[in-house]
Amino acid sequence: MATKIDTVESRGKLKPRPAPYWHKLSSGCHVGFRKMTPASEGTWIAQAYDSATRKQTRRSLGAFDGLPAHQRYDAAKKSAEAWFAHVGMGGSTDVVTVREACARYVAHVRADRGDETADDIEARFARWVNSDVKLAPIVLPKLTRQHVEAWRRKLVKAPVLVNPHAKEPRTRDRAPASVNRDMTALRAALNHAHDEGAVTTDMAWRVALRPIENADGQRDAYLDREQRADLIDAAKADVGVFLRAMSLVPLRPGALASLTAASFDKRLGVLTIGKDKAGRDRKIKLPPQTAAFFAQQAKDKLPTASLLARADGKTWDKDAWKKPVKAAAKAAGLPDTVTAYAMRHSAITDLVTGGLDLLTVAQLSGTSVAMIERHYGHLRADHAAAALATLAL
Repeated sequence: MATKIDTVESRGKLKPRPAPYWHKLSSGCHVGFRKMTPASEGTWIAQAYDSATRKQTRRSLGAFDGLPAHQRYDAAKKSAEAWFAHVGMGGSTDVVTVREACARYVAHVRADRGDETADDIEARFARWVNSDVKLAPIVLPKLTRQHVEAWRRKLVKAPVLVNPHAKEPRTRDRAPASVNRDMTALRAALNHAHDEGAVTTDMAWRVALRPIENADGQRDAYLDREQRADLIDAAKADVGVFLRAMSLVPLRPGALASLTAASFDKRLGVLTIGKDKAGRDRKIKLPPQTAAFFAQQAKDKLPTASLLARADGKTWDKDAWKKPVKAAAKAAGLPDTVTAYAMRHSAITDLVTGGLDLLTVAQLSGTSVAMIERHYGHLRADHAAAALATLAL
């Protein structure tokens, strides 16, 4: 039997009991109020009837004790109606928060693309999402654009510590490209939750998490073959070997640094890339001269040894190669914008301008065709013009 629960006075007259008092909102949809003790503020529940399964489904709505008592029924009614709409559109009855959505996405990526990619995404969530007490606990159907935009503003304004081990470390603004990478991870997690039915609309983040345009800014300096050779010659021996490897195959520095002696198959002349943003191993068939270079690096090394180790035997990382590359660039009289990544950028540029199709360039580089088109597609203009010239009568 329905009970009046929409006023403070009516709820105050209710006898405490474990079972909720129900108020019908529409056919099969009720909002309930549970009062366990005389002094209790009470809690609210939504109940929906599924005609297909002939079962009742309930969702706890909370106490709404942050609102004045006379506003709690309206808040509970609004929350219940939002949940009814969610379920009515085929949404899951599971209670999934933003934090849980991120955890589920990490598990999905780990199973589909491997630990390396999953670990990177998980670290981003740990730093930027799970630590946000205003965003992480929100149940997905209650997530709004305002919630996501507030998170985005906080992300953009978060300072980056420069030289954290220095006596007086400095801070700088986060690079737009870094902000985009963190937003991409959250957007992917929310989209995955949407695909699973944990939420039935992406309105909360569709616009709020759009990437910053032109975030990559100017690409790394392009070095022609002579400049690349000068950079390699000016570098210390171990850095020079690392840079030469980058000039031979268009890999990311991190992917190159992670290669072991076992990554190179001397018999087949094949290099296996196992650590990259692509998330999966890929194999590159090398031309004889390039294969000979990598064979020399793998000579007399154990399979697990670093293929391109530093002089001290340690594995390369960005902190180890950054300053030596800058020093080599200065010694070679090259622009101060030159980085290790410039070798990859230059190699990709040469492949594109050399006429190699963009799909193959993308596969060799471990990136998407869309990314290659975005940053290097304009370099094909001359090839396109030449192709159009063949159509002339």
